[in-house]
Amino acid sequence: MSSLWSLRPALTILLQASQLSSSWTSPLLSRTMATLNQMHRQGKPKVPPKSLGPTFGRPQLKAVILKTMIRKPKKPNSANRKCARVRLSNGKEAVVFIPGEGHNLQEHNVVLVQGGRTQDLPGVKLTVVRGKYDCAHVVKKKQ
Repeated sequence: MSSLWSLRPALTILLQASQLSSSWTSPLLSRTMATLNQMHRQGKPKVPPKSLGPTFGRPQLKAVILKTMIRKPKKPNSANRKCARVRLSNGKEAVVFIPGEGHNLQEHNVVLVQGGRTQDLPGVKLTVVRGKYDCAHVVKKKQ
């Protein structure tokens, strides 16, 4: 306790200097510890909820195709990416990418969707799983 009393003059000088500093700088010792009463009134600190990915915390989701479309990729790439607008099993709508060469998907088909962002398509964060439900496997080319 005696060591704290020996620091008191230095601390008071520091506190006065911080209060006399110009208005555009923040005071050095303005932030103090919360009292027990304040901590009791505020309760436990709220932990921000963990962000769920594009599939809302699930590995895959079932979806129904509303419309198939072709999207153009971002600047350095030039190709037509096959995409589809789907209604997920949780009621939300999203745009999904259809991988592989060629597909047999049309409106009202049921597909399995997994998370997987397509880098050159802005806003497309889901991918169709080939070979599940109404989406056929990629057809191997004959030589």
